[in-house]
Amino acid sequence: MTKPKFRTLLAGAGGLALALLAASAAGAAALPASCGKPNPTIGVALPGAADPGEAVLAESFRKHGAELGFTIAIVRAGNSGANQLSDVEAFAQQGVCAVVLSPVERGAGAAAVKALNDAGIPVFAVGLRLADADLKARGASVVEYVGADQAAGGRAIGAQAVSDLGADAAMIVGVVGDPDRIATNQRDQGFRDAIAADRNAKIVATVDSGSDARTSHKVASQMLDAHPEMNVVWADSGPAAAGALKAIQQQGRADTVKLYGFCAADTPLSSTYPACAAPQPAAYARIVLDNLKAYLAGKAVPREVLQPPKIHRAGEQPGPGEAE
Repeated sequence: MTKPKFRTLLAGAGGLALALLAASAAGAAALPASCGKPNPTIGVALPGAADPGEAVLAESFRKHGAELGFTIAIVRAGNSGANQLSDVEAFAQQGVCAVVLSPVERGAGAAAVKALNDAGIPVFAVGLRLADADLKARGASVVEYVGADQAAGGRAIGAQAVSDLGADAAMIVGVVGDPDRIATNQRDQGFRDAIAADRNAKIVATVDSGSDARTSHKVASQMLDAHPEMNVVWADSGPAAAGALKAIQQQGRADTVKLYGFCAADTPLSSTYPACAAPQPAAYARIVLDNLKAYLAGKAVPREVLQPPKIHRAGEQPGPGEAE
């Protein structure tokens, strides 16, 4: 196989040395001409969610992008897949060097990737992992995905629950979660795998909270009413954890039921809520920009980078961007 050839360009005022990929082993097209300009523009397309995590992600892109000599252009889609497609089409018309996409949703996200592919603009994904089947169906591809190792987060919290209660304790578990998201399903499976280490652990109920704290409060209350023997609740998102914690407290079961899950915003850990897994959005932005710079210099980058979530325990409180 013929090795790729590279043409090195020295950027001007930004002092950023980049290498334009003239041809790859597969004969792919060259990078956009804008990549050779001083301080090339990297488009960052965010969902537009009003949550601390997205704010931390955006700030990390701005700060680290400047350190690397990039001009960072951030757009937010107002949680609309149609808006996000328009956003990336605008990036394509502007001829940006590359785009980092945090998809609003899978289907629209794959369409956005395809639009950028057609414009010859490399795409890096962060946050939501687009399904290979969705990308393949559109003939689309991303260079790299960076995000949380969701299953690892579930496993870590499940292992903490087994450790807290004891490896042979009766663990009667209820699950409060969102069955419609890839990430929460991965978290659930990780948790299930971990508690299997306790032969006396069993899941007796599963309720659908979506990603809404009020719905979680309602369905968790009903679940606890139906299962007075329940002593563990697993919540696979921050809103699910917030609602479930409120239900446990209102039923006067804070001393007999422990809540484990992903971290809820503005909620300190306690004896009732002894451990949670926290995403690390600032780290995701740094990793994807470092790898994007390497890619522009003609270096190979991994197709997927999964970061284990940070684990918080009783007495701690997640920081900005570490909760959902």
